[in-house]
Amino acid sequence: MTVRSPTNACHPEQSAAAELSGEILTLPARSRRTPRRGIGREAAEKDLSREEPPFLLRAATRTRVRPAKSFADHSRPTLAGFSLGAPYLPGFGRCGYHAPARSCSPFARRSLVSGLPLAGLLLLLLLAGCSKKEAPEPTAVSVEAATAQIQSITEHVVTDAVLAPVAEAAISPKISAPVKKFYVQRGSKVKAGQLLATLENRDLAAAVTDNQGAFDAAAATYQTSIKATVPEDYQKAQLDLAQAKANLDLNQSIVASRKQLFAQGAISGRDLDTSQAALVQAQAAYQSAQQHLDSMQQVSREAALHAAKGQLESARGKVQGAEAALSYSEIRSPIAGVVTDRPLYAGETPAPGAPLITVMDTSALLAKIHLSQPQAQILRIGDPASVTVPGVHDPLAGNITLISPALDPGSTTVEVWVRLENPKGNLRPGTAVQISVAGHTAPKAIVVPCEAIVVASSGKPTVMVIGADGVAHQTAVTTGIADAGQTQIVSGLNPGQQVVTTGAASLDDGTKVKIASPGDAEDQKPAAGQAKPEDQ
Repeated sequence: MTVRSPTNACHPEQSAAAELSGEILTLPARSRRTPRRGIGREAAEKDLSREEPPFLLRAATRTRVRPAKSFADHSRPTLAGFSLGAPYLPGFGRCGYHAPARSCSPFARRSLVSGLPLAGLLLLLLLAGCSKKEAPEPTAVSVEAATAQIQSITEHVVTDAVLAPVAEAAISPKISAPVKKFYVQRGSKVKAGQLLATLENRDLAAAVTDNQGAFDAAAATYQTSIKATVPEDYQKAQLDLAQAKANLDLNQSIVASRKQLFAQGAISGRDLDTSQAALVQAQAAYQSAQQHLDSMQQVSREAALHAAKGQLESARGKVQGAEAALSYSEIRSPIAGVVTDRPLYAGETPAPGAPLITVMDTSALLAKIHLSQPQAQILRIGDPASVTVPGVHDPLAGNITLISPALDPGSTTVEVWVRLENPKGNLRPGTAVQISVAGHTAPKAIVVPCEAIVVASSGKPTVMVIGADGVAHQTAVTTGIADAGQTQIVSGLNPGQQVVTTGAASLDDGTKVKIASPGDAEDQKPAAGQAKPEDQ
């Protein structure tokens, strides 16, 4: 129950103390009982003496102060022209402010006087507690920091790839026949041209024998043609020409002699005509023999030789075809490598077009990666590359052997081949690896750790820069190359400035911080379920 301090002649010391302190007196919460009627004063006092302790104090901000109405109120104690209200005591009416001193009952006066020592003590405590407290200095947050440095940084293009053999041959038979015998197993190392398996080929072997016989006959005919038939015909044509020439010369001499005899009248004209007719026949025979010889020299002899040779080549072709069909029944390795697949057993017939044996050259492996056009433009054939293989502790060295001259129409990327030597065969095709290729290099770049970069709500990168006063300020920056835990700062930060690394994301702009070692910063973090020091 809150009451105003009594201001009357009965209790001037209590009224003055209340006015000076600016406080109000608070009586304890009573049971709101009044003295029982029909009993004497001593019984009433005894009845009320069972209540709780009399006085408590409450802050002066709730005290209601009223100005004195007139000079006639000087009988009531005032402070700076103001007077305080008087408390209302249950069962005893008001005391001091509204009632004269003589109206105060002795019981009320005794209650108030008995509470004065306790009220004074509480008043002093309240005055000491109401003094304005100075705001404590903000506690510095322990963070880890790093200094912006100038150094060279290289962009590394990191991508995933799958190792493939440098050469691979999935051998499918050209003929459909059951497998007669396998000569290798999966994992066998083979050489180029080595026999791997044979198919059933008895019919093909017979065809080779038949065609070989035809070829031999054609070869004999060819030899006969070029060594016997054609020369004999040519010689006969020469003899025929010579005989026709001799006959012509004879008839010419006969005609000449008979013309002389006919001129002398020794023979008749009929004999002369007969000799002249024989001369004409001899000349015709000579011309025919000459043409036959010329044709033998220019056309017939060459044609006969070509005809004989053609028959021989035809027979040879049939033999080669039969031998090829027979060779298809023999499965040989086109490359040197390792047999990686052999799905069938002897006696089974492979499906048309299905591979019977697969051979891979694993002496070197290829990692085929796809890069964007800007990334591929800075690469050159022979550039080094780092290959991280699962299960291998250290990255392996490789080099770029192919950069596709055209973009992939489906993905609009450039295919790049990285060659990785595998002399011991420890690496296996099909292994998923990570390829790192060095790209653009910034020789003199401002570099900070990657964990110092914090993306603001606007989506822009920022860093928490530690000022000389130990206060962290959020600063927007422009980033460049990021590699190996370091990030290039293009603008927004100067060399030598300190930035917050661990804990930067949880700091507000203007937070006071102190730089601690990584171990100290971890020790000051509260464990799960443990209260912070200021909460304890």
